[in-house]
Amino acid sequence: MLRCEWVGLDPLYIEYHDKEWGVPLHDDRKLFEFLVLEGAQAGLKWITVLKKRANYHRSMAGFNPYVISKYQDNDIKRLLADEGIIRNRLKVESSIQNAKAVIEVIRDYGSFNSFLWDSIGDKPIVNKYKSSSEIPPYNVTSEQLSKKLKDRGFNFVGPKIVYSFMQATGLLNDHITSCYRHKDLL
Repeated sequence: MLRCEWVGLDPLYIEYHDKEWGVPLHDDRKLFEFLVLEGAQAGLKWITVLKKRANYHRSMAGFNPYVISKYQDNDIKRLLADEGIIRNRLKVESSIQNAKAVIEVIRDYGSFNSFLWDSIGDKPIVNKYKSSSEIPPYNVTSEQLSKKLKDRGFNFVGPKIVYSFMQATGLLNDHITSCYRHKDLL
């Protein structure tokens, strides 16, 4: 079974690739989860975040934006002391700000899902890269969505983070064409 080249042999990576990466998501809480995790990943390897994912669930109310949006200084201190997550103040504070922004989007659009999928025409963008080395770090669509998110008050949503978010949540299919998941997700 051929997979994308980046997967390697780590069982956690294999499971993530085979079951989640690139699968179109429509659940607001899961979309918010990936937004938080992709922001946390900035400057780090994705495997680092994957290994801490369960701790994020535990420490961040299962990614419930309504709970996280109410976090105060004591919650920030608690999170910055939590060795199970990435303890970067800007990333932690961004999660709180993004929870507030998600709630505003839900109020205005009915769901975070609608906001995101409407922005790309309601169907996944399918790329046909033959090698992972062909996949860009961002594209015009991620730049446009990044701008829309920033205009709505989101943080840590630059074009590269948004591109990774789009890959993870299935807004675009960046499985290489020889990967068995590319065809599965068409």
